[in-house]
This record gives sequence, structure tokens and C-alpha cells, in this order.
Amino acid sequence: MTIAAKPEDLAATGIAQTSRSPLGLFAAILRNPLTALPPEIFREKMVLASVGGRQSLYVCDPPLIQEALVRQAGHLNKGEIVHKVLGPALGDGLLTAEGAHWRWQRQSVSAGFQHERLLGFLPAMLGSAAETRSRWLASGNALDIGHEMMRTTFAIIVETMLSGSANLDVAKVERSITDYLEPTSFVFAYNLLGMPEWLPYPGRARARAATAYLRESLAELVATRRSASAQRGDLLDMLLTASDPETGRAMQDGEIVDNLLTFITAGHETTALGLAWTLHLLAQHRDVEEAVVEEIATVTGGAPLAPEHVMALPFTKAVFQEAMRLYPPAPVITRQVEKPFQLGGLMLGEGTVLYVPIQAVHRHETLWEEPDRFDPRRFLPQAGRERHRYAYLPFGAGPRICIGSAFATMEAVAILASLLPAVRLEPVSPRTPEPSLKITLRPRRPLRMKPSPRRGPSRH
Repeated sequence: MTIAAKPEDLAATGIAQTSRSPLGLFAAILRNPLTALPPEIFREKMVLASVGGRQSLYVCDPPLIQEALVRQAGHLNKGEIVHKVLGPALGDGLLTAEGAHWRWQRQSVSAGFQHERLLGFLPAMLGSAAETRSRWLASGNALDIGHEMMRTTFAIIVETMLSGSANLDVAKVERSITDYLEPTSFVFAYNLLGMPEWLPYPGRARARAATAYLRESLAELVATRRSASAQRGDLLDMLLTASDPETGRAMQDGEIVDNLLTFITAGHETTALGLAWTLHLLAQHRDVEEAVVEEIATVTGGAPLAPEHVMALPFTKAVFQEAMRLYPPAPVITRQVEKPFQLGGLMLGEGTVLYVPIQAVHRHETLWEEPDRFDPRRFLPQAGRERHRYAYLPFGAGPRICIGSAFATMEAVAILASLLPAVRLEPVSPRTPEPSLKITLRPRRPLRMKPSPRRGPSRH
């Protein structure tokens, strides 16, 4: 056993226990990994799950999450499953690296995400959103909103981080990311049940081809930029000039590709999904949508939307934050114990797999009033003063918290503020698609919506 505790000790500390058959769990993971999570995580502080003698610990209590991910961060690593799922594409970049190698990479790009630098990205964000708005109004046809938001956020990433690298095939890159993520359920299932990695599964060849294409395309971009004399001051330039403060060594081209792919995938996919779920929720709650449009009209005063307006929209921001509570784009944090430590009365031994099921924490019945209700007022200034800091963690927590959290939030508010005053979206189907875990929280079927001009004076 990797967790040193007797059953009677677990009962005394109030830790729930659950077990599932390997076959039943395998089937659940392949259908949708979210359904494989133990239902107790929505009401208990910690849940110890056993599958075929292998144990995992689910931590759902904010103080315990803080203890594990912040105070005991040095005792944890990303874990075997993260490296198996993400390693083939992202290599040893910022999301997957460990220890000193992670620290110096984080330091090398941190300047690119400081507040003043982010404000300089707002014109590009508004420009891409305006292109999307024009495309929607010219179309009038039902659209896959998830795809549309990925197209928009990808354009922003390319413009702000890669200085508008025109030689990237945006559509093919997006398809390749989807092809890579699609069969990850099999990787999860095989790892959890200790099955050999060489076993085939549907989509494996396509995922490998997608990985090769993504890495080759970015390697060409890096080589081209390295040979250029002009500096553009973007993320790619920062990576090209980065050096380890302890050893002085620079990043190799492969390491730069690792980090570019990390920012492209994590930087556009998660924000796009958060926006897609936001637009879905607003179409179901027209009163909230009207309040957003009214806030934007009040702040702009009828003038065209400008960068300074984006920072003055607290309710619009709260709407996006509440959507990420209900549908967190990255719904599970995974860690593995590297050095034993105690958590909530349990001694966690080396190799213990620890999960923070963010979606369950965000809908936990002991942490939120009416947890399944969409209520953006939860995130208005001062509204959450008594809420524990780690009851809401759409961007993770601790030293590994997402470096692009402020970028993503600003981007989302800018896109919503650009689209909503001009466009009204009508769902093709009234049913909410089932959320499905493919590393990120994707709708199981496309969120198809039909755009039309919003009645009344346009204030975009």
C-alpha cells in the first residue's frame, strides 16, 4: 500500500473509501473519464479510491488542497500519467518539466506575462475578436462555437506570442491538436490498469502523425527566426535569448519547440473552451446576457470598444469566471508523491497518485450555495471575501499555477465585450452537451449556435 492507514483509521478521520472493478473503470474511462471519477468527491473532503489493489487519493477540501499543492509542492511531481499523455507532444516544456529545469524555464518567460506587457496585447485581442464578429454577421449560418472560439484564440496567440507568423497553417495546427487529444482516454485507461504501452488503440497513428506535424512546423519556425537578424520582442524571441541563471546554458531548438507547443495548446484551447461554455450559458440565461450588454454599453458610452474599456467590465469578467467554475477548462490536477508527507491524517508514501478534481471542488455541496446554479454575482468584487482561496482554481494552484491566467482572463473579457453587443447567438439544440474530459473539458457534441445581429444600437 502506498498510503499508510488502516481502514478503521480512515473511518476515524472521515475519509471516504471507494473501489471499482478494473473492467468497469476501463469502460467508464473510454466513454468519458469524467464518469470514472468517484461520485463521493462532490460531497467529501478526501476520497481514497482502490482499483485492483492500486490506490489514488482525491483531495476536495480547500485547506488540504492548499497544504498539498502549496506547502508540500516540493514533495510532489507531475506524475507518470501526465508525462505519458502530454510528453510526446510537449516534451519537457513548462507544463511537463520538473525541478530546476522547470524553474528556469518559468523564470525565462515570466516577464512576458507582466501586467504592462499584457495591456499591450489588448489591441491584437480586440482585432481578432472583431474579425470573428464580422465573419459571424456575414455568415448567418449555424456555427460550431467551440471551433469558432479556438480559431479566435489561436489567432490571438499567433499574433501576440509569435508576431503573426503567417507561415503557420492555422486550420491544420488546430486539427492536429484535436487529433492528438482525442485518444488520450486510452492512455489514461492503459496507465491506470497497468497495461503495456505497446497495445494499440484507435487514433494512435493519427495522434503520432499530428505530433510529428506540430513539432516539425514549429521547428521550422524556430530555425527561421534564429537565422533572422531583427528582434520582434515576442515570446519566441524571449525563448531564443533565455539562459539558465545557474549554468548559463541557452535553450536548444527542441526545448523552444516544447514551450511553444505548450503555449499554443494550453494558451488557446483552455480559453476557447471557457468562452464556448460561457456563450452557451448566456444563451440559457438571457437576463445575465442583457446585463453584460448593458455593462458594456455603459462603459463604452456608445464609443467603439477600446483597450481601456476591457479593464472596466467587472460583471463581464464575473460571467467568465462563473462559467469556468461550472465548466473548468482543465478539470483535474494530477500529482504523484515523490517524497512522503502527511495530509489530513494520512501518510502518503512515494508513488501515491493524488488528484484534485477541480470540477468537483467547483460544484462541491459543502463549498457553494446551489453549486449547479449559474450565478456570476459570486465573483463580483467583495462577493467572495469569505470563500477559501482554494475553493476556486480554474488555473491550478501553487507554484505550478498557470502562468497565463491573467492573459486568458483579459482575452476572454475582450472577446465577450467585442462580440456580445453586436451578435445574439441562438442554440440549435436546447440540450446541454455532456462535458467530456480530453485533457481539457470539451463538449461531447459540438455547441452549435446561429448568430444574428443584436437588436438595438450596436456599441462595438
